[in-house]
Amino acid sequence: MKAIAFTQPGPATVLRDVTLEKPTPGPRDLLVSVRAVSVNPVDFKVRSSATPPAGQPRIIGYDAAGVVEAVGPEVRLFRPGDAVFYAGQIDRPGSNAEFQAVDERIVGPMPRNLSFAQAAALPLTAITAWELLFDRLRVPYGSYSQPGVLLVLGAAGGVGSILIQLARRLTGLTVIATASRPETADWVRKMGAHHVVDHRGDLVAAVQALGLGPVTHVAGLTATGAHMPAIAELIAPQGHLSLIDDYDSFDIAPLKRKSVTVAWELMFTRSLFQTADMAAQHHLLSEVSALLDAGVLQTTLTQESGPINAANLAQVHEHLESGKAIGKSVLVGF
Repeated sequence: MKAIAFTQPGPATVLRDVTLEKPTPGPRDLLVSVRAVSVNPVDFKVRSSATPPAGQPRIIGYDAAGVVEAVGPEVRLFRPGDAVFYAGQIDRPGSNAEFQAVDERIVGPMPRNLSFAQAAALPLTAITAWELLFDRLRVPYGSYSQPGVLLVLGAAGGVGSILIQLARRLTGLTVIATASRPETADWVRKMGAHHVVDHRGDLVAAVQALGLGPVTHVAGLTATGAHMPAIAELIAPQGHLSLIDDYDSFDIAPLKRKSVTVAWELMFTRSLFQTADMAAQHHLLSEVSALLDAGVLQTTLTQESGPINAANLAQVHEHLESGKAIGKSVLVGF
């Protein structure tokens, strides 16, 4: 099968077109014919830092939409011919290949009303945003009667784009999104943000000027550490902060006086540790799929970047690394 892989960590140029054997599905695996993939920060973080075993190419890619070609003997949720979307696992070969073996418990039925490209833009960010909002920040799903204010830091990327939609359409929270450019401000408003402020200026003054009262929930998507003084000032007593940034250390001491709950979100945790509730990701992707078909949510696809090959994938990696990406870029077909 065709695939894109690397044999040593480095810049996007280490990605190579390779030919490898088709994987064999395990007992609970689906063998998926991959039709479209998208790129997330985890892709370039792994590519730039992880050293594969000597001489063994590593396939990454943590978003895909495709069609089930075969199933393992213990599979119960899907059958060959089903269209699916998923984010895969950090400790298994990724989606940048014609075929991928993936555990059925982290796969959802692809929305019927979306193309493969539109669907591939969503799984990792939808899982991350859903778990962050409903599991980590403990906002009740579908409850519009509980008031509160959600501040989303760095809201124009993939996670922010779907998080804003979930919070606006499935909760009673007032959503404040941060964005630093006119085009990103326009995008987060399109996704449903009630208010937009610029995180490059005085964040405390900008949020307080809205007259909404203390911020009850904070989603730290980018540069959370740099905004900690502002978070400590803005967040309500007994408020909640959840973050997805990567830090060797993170000082939450300024939040002690307000008894703030702090929670990390990593959507790979359930599959990495094979938790008892691993199938929760299948269920939430199934719900997201239904919400997309119902028009409650919309795809966050902003750009189709050509077929799936090393040259196109490297360009998308570089664009995402630049920090200027809005929404999601997708590659379609081999």
